[in-house]
Amino acid sequence: MASVTGDVRYDEAFITNSRGLKLFTCKWIPLNQEPEALIFICHGYAMECSITMKSTAFRLARAGYAVYGMDYEGHGKSAGLAGYISSFDSVVDDCSNHFTNICEKEENKRKMRFLLGESMGGAVALLLHRKKPEYWDGAVLVAPMCRVRALNLFFGFSHAL
Repeated sequence: MASVTGDVRYDEAFITNSRGLKLFTCKWIPLNQEPEALIFICHGYAMECSITMKSTAFRLARAGYAVYGMDYEGHGKSAGLAGYISSFDSVVDDCSNHFTNICEKEENKRKMRFLLGESMGGAVALLLHRKKPEYWDGAVLVAPMCRVRALNLFFGFSHAL
């Protein structure tokens, strides 16, 4: 389903992952300018891109960025048992494969690439970045699901919580 709202085009499509599951994908592309950079949305648990991330993606596209999202296995419009993730590594691999395919298109090869992760999507974004640290130009994490090491400022060393 493609639609245009003002100066942003929204498109939806399904892809098939390496395990044969149909995954929902969507994108918001600015119409009146060449995108300045690519932003890849990693949504939270039991969420999806096309509804809960819609207003954020739309505002970023209006600001001149191409925004892409994918519903994980068992989330949103993607196939799989609702809310069930058989392997977190598989989610990261699905995102990595889809996002990399977009980045490697001729029109995107020279554009900067950013991850935007919220909640569980913050953990996905961190793992994507960790998997290919030289590939991503940055990440924005909103309340990420992750463990943070505490820093003991008095003694100048860190330790695990």
